Amino acid sequence: MSSTGAAKRRFGGTVAQIRAALAFYKVFAYTTGVLLLLLVIELVIRYGFQSVLMAGGNDASTGAAHGFGFAAVAADGSFSVTGGFNLSTAVLIVHGWMYVIYLIADFRLWSLMRWPFSKFILIALGGVVPFLSFFVERKIHAQTLAEIEANPQASKRY
Repeated sequence: MSSTGAAKRRFGGTVAQIRAALAFYKVFAYTTGVLLLLLVIELVIRYGFQSVLMAGGNDASTGAAHGFGFAAVAADGSFSVTGGFNLSTAVLIVHGWMYVIYLIADFRLWSLMRWPFSKFILIALGGVVPFLSFFVERKIHAQTLAEIEANPQASKRY
């Protein structure tokens, strides 16, 4: 406690470490946000129009080359295209792994800034609610820089 009675603000790392964590977080906030929007589009196409995006393969009924485009999904879950690469599934997988990295970036920034656990949860929700990651990233970025500027003595010194 200082002589004024206010708690002294301390960070869990140096300003350089915090800025690096902030940049890492920013990259994965945007990456996860874009992939989440692609995932929402994919789910609308899959469940709203019973189709998936396929690259390559052959038409199941005619045997003709499919190329690139949408393929119908039958009631039993089979596709109208055999072989090929299911881009819809790829979006699901890539978003899942990018979200894991996003959580790592979230944890790193959260622990360096020594924020309350509720802020960690708020930042984590940015990767599962469409469009939220863009707004949360902007707010967290501005707040982090403001805290660094307002507390120049708060970083660790090695």
